[in-house]
Amino acid sequence: MKRRGLLACLSPLVTLTAVGALAAPAQAAHGPFVGPLHTVRTIASTVPGNGDVNPYGTALIDHTEGDLRRGDVLVSNFNNKVPPSGQQGTGTTLVQVNPDGEADLFSQIDPHNLPGACPGGVGLTTALSVLPGGWVVVGSLPTTDGTAATAKAGCLIVLDKHGSVRETIAGHGINGPWDMTAVPHGATTDLFVTNVLNGTVRAGGKVVRKGTVLRLTLCTQDTHQPPTLLSTTEIGSGFAERTDPNALVIGPTGVGLGRDDTLYVADTLGNRITAIPHASTRRHSAGTGRVVTIGGALNGPLGLAIAPGDEILTVNSADGNLVDTSARGRQLAVRTLDSSGSPAGAGALFGLAVDGDQHKVYFVDDATNQLDVLERP
Repeated sequence: MKRRGLLACLSPLVTLTAVGALAAPAQAAHGPFVGPLHTVRTIASTVPGNGDVNPYGTALIDHTEGDLRRGDVLVSNFNNKVPPSGQQGTGTTLVQVNPDGEADLFSQIDPHNLPGACPGGVGLTTALSVLPGGWVVVGSLPTTDGTAATAKAGCLIVLDKHGSVRETIAGHGINGPWDMTAVPHGATTDLFVTNVLNGTVRAGGKVVRKGTVLRLTLCTQDTHQPPTLLSTTEIGSGFAERTDPNALVIGPTGVGLGRDDTLYVADTLGNRITAIPHASTRRHSAGTGRVVTIGGALNGPLGLAIAPGDEILTVNSADGNLVDTSARGRQLAVRTLDSSGSPAGAGALFGLAVDGDQHKVYFVDDATNQLDVLERP
């Protein structure tokens, strides 16, 4: 990277290291966050003009920048339109949906015209975040035919506020980026990324315990030039992962940072939520971390988001339920988001995003290719 970019972001990094942990987690004062939320409403279809399906990533836009509008939700598609349900790891589109139900194509990424390396091409995953300055980062875990046998390491793709691809971030431990959360710190932003392809394809469906969580620190001070990668640290490792004929791959998925600098991880195959302490400052892996909660209403947790009061919201892969868990590990509430199919809701849910101000939870429904919201009656 350029020396000028390093110097511009050096002071914030030193400050962050000196400060250490963030503020202690606040406690919910009036019951669980999802307590008053009982209504599921469909907002819009997430299928763009090219027919991409299987919405995965979900990111709430906090600030208006360029074509990004505050209060809208970005959605990434994992599959193309090949019938009957598309090929996994081939989706190339990001759709922007507003709360009134209008959906527009934010970007269609050309796998053959990328500005940098992305081993295997483009297949957009749940790893989706909007950074300061309107930079959008989305993960790619690509295949050539929709099967795990052709899955490649992929990359992180960086787009500007108008949906144009500006750079890719590959290597540095990125190997099947599956989900992600972004946390700004002044001139820098930390990306916490789960990776699910470390030895999975070679294992041919057997479980391997090589899933990782990476912290990528980016310089995001310049609003005109794409973010610059400053450092990469493996802060989590040893998570169970395997290929799957229906889900392509299963491994550590959703991540969210609590106010005490604890990173919560949805360990899908372990059917649990784990916690990695000092996530923003630690220099070594914490392994799979401390178990927050296991079993109970969890049923293969996938997407994860942090609600006010440091409540951990997860959605299940094996049924259509959302589970609200406290930072101390108590499962506070369960809400059914999808009851279609047999078994009910299985395979329908993935990414979710919390709007704490409006007291809503946005989520994608893969069974119907829609963006829905859980809200008050």
